[in-house]
Amino acid sequence: MHGQEIASELEKRRGDRPSPGTIYPALKSLRKQKFIAEKKEGKTIVYTITQEGKQALENAKKVFCRTFIDVI
Repeated sequence: MHGQEIASELEKRRGDRPSPGTIYPALKSLRKQKFIAEKKEGKTIVYTITQEGKQALENAKKVFCRTFIDVI
């Protein structure tokens, strides 16, 4: 997805659209951590999750579940 697609998807899921000042710094941070990769397609930059990003996501989901499983 490119940045505006990400913003649109977040708006659908959360009900509000994050600003470019929120999205692009987050994407930059994720790229620096090698969790996402970017590819230029014309003037558009498309972001994809890397293998490292998939592993980090799985780890974060496990931590979240362990932390909050008994809250409900």
